[in-house]
Amino acid sequence: MLLVFNRVGDRNSNRTILRLIELTRHLWEGERQRGGFHDHDGRIPIIATGLTKLREHGPHGPVFLRFGRDHMEPLWAAVGNPRREAVDARAREEARARQEGYQAQLRRAATEQAEKKSAEREARRPVCAGCGAQFTDERWEAAGATDWGVSKDTHPHLRRLQATGRHRRPSGRQAGAA
Repeated sequence: MLLVFNRVGDRNSNRTILRLIELTRHLWEGERQRGGFHDHDGRIPIIATGLTKLREHGPHGPVFLRFGRDHMEPLWAAVGNPRREAVDARAREEARARQEGYQAQLRRAATEQAEKKSAEREARRPVCAGCGAQFTDERWEAAGATDWGVSKDTHPHLRRLQATGRHRRPSGRQAGAA
């Protein structure tokens, strides 16, 4: 509610405003909160100004007095609750920081789990009985292929080459001799 006083006659508008503040306190006074602000939910913001000051400074000047405050301020500041807005902004920032920390923790856990899974997979990787070299992914997949739950021997020549020790790729000289 915006009250604009026009000084006409003998009545002092400053005294009138003080009297109105006392009479309407139950309508506009907020409850003090832990963040240092007042909660005005369900309350009526009452703002007063004088027509002379309004003409002198304009609607954007510090000419508005919100009941419960001790200084004049621009209209948007008088209507708002800057302390509450600051507390809300801090709370949003803290929530964002907590969320970022949680996301970073999830990423670390996922990375650790992927590394652990990779290490376990490498520990299970079979090795060649002849030379001790680990199977490649393709060879491991081919060696472990199954058909209806029974191991499927998809490359019988690999077993024959492995048994003879000739499973390695022959070099140019040996290829011609074989």
